[in-house]
Amino acid sequence: MTSENKDSKLDYKKAGVDVEAGYELVDKIKPFVKNTKRPEILSGLGSFSALSRIPSHIKNPLLVTCTDGVGTKIEIAKIENKFENIGIDLVAMCVNDLIVCGAEPLLFLDYYVTDKLQVDIASKVIEGIAEGCILANCSLVGGETAEHPGSFPENSFDLAGFSLGVVDEEEMIGMDGPKNGDILIGVSSSGFHSNGFSLIRKVLKDFNVPLTQDIKGETLGTILLKPTNIYVQEVLNLKKIIEISSIAHITGGGFYENIPRMLNEFQKANISFDFKDWPAFNYFNWIRDIAEISEENMLRTFNCGIGLVIAISPEDEEMALGTLNQSDFFAKTIGIVEESEGNEPILNFV
Repeated sequence: MTSENKDSKLDYKKAGVDVEAGYELVDKIKPFVKNTKRPEILSGLGSFSALSRIPSHIKNPLLVTCTDGVGTKIEIAKIENKFENIGIDLVAMCVNDLIVCGAEPLLFLDYYVTDKLQVDIASKVIEGIAEGCILANCSLVGGETAEHPGSFPENSFDLAGFSLGVVDEEEMIGMDGPKNGDILIGVSSSGFHSNGFSLIRKVLKDFNVPLTQDIKGETLGTILLKPTNIYVQEVLNLKKIIEISSIAHITGGGFYENIPRMLNEFQKANISFDFKDWPAFNYFNWIRDIAEISEENMLRTFNCGIGLVIAISPEDEEMALGTLNQSDFFAKTIGIVEESEGNEPILNFV
């Protein structure tokens, strides 16, 4: 066989999959992953599967799972060449769904798919995932990094996350839903979190808005890439001292889609809401004003400054607000749950 024929032999790399780059990535992320390990985790990075014990303080465990992504916020990260925060976003979008039922996040796995693996970018994303896991006190136990040459646009990637949590059956939140008369407490978001970015990107394009635009001392790029708040520790701490009736994570669909999910049949929520009350007011005010988006469409698309809504008994209001406002987040009572006659709107802004 001639050397020319040898050189023309196909291999996986020539087909577009660089196995050596994958090995390099694993070596780079090992220190990040190691820092997330909980004592219950028995396996290490690189195992075919992950093994975990149930935490010893949970007597009647229920396993809770969820999966999510970060949508087209990735496109903003690519323009800004800043990738760590979307890793935190990925964890937040999953664990904030777990905490709605009071579950303690236990482990996390990620799926990273790209046309061609760029080790520096992928390692920054996974470093952010590890940071998010530390904030949520869950272990990054593995995942999948896949190259799909020819099926993804050049220099593009996507993310998905999966999280497993556990809750004691006696301490689960939301099983019976809120009671009529329960108050609703809003907990502040950091900004847009990871929802509504297709609309945001259309506004940027249609109104020719640069990411360098200044909004009250911050560039728009910095604002849009603020990582999603992780509410795990705040909820776990709160449920130790008061009874929480139900929780809504304000994600895609905003108020109109997510608050009804925390209610029982024949209940409605009366909400008193003002954008100006919330720390992220300026961010949402910017997009509302520049694109002339109605308040209703804002509330159907974005979190509008509130990332979590918690239903509790009115007698626990002072305790809940005091506890939440001692955390990194701002909290305020925004409404009340009442009986509905069935033909009324589920969500009412008063």
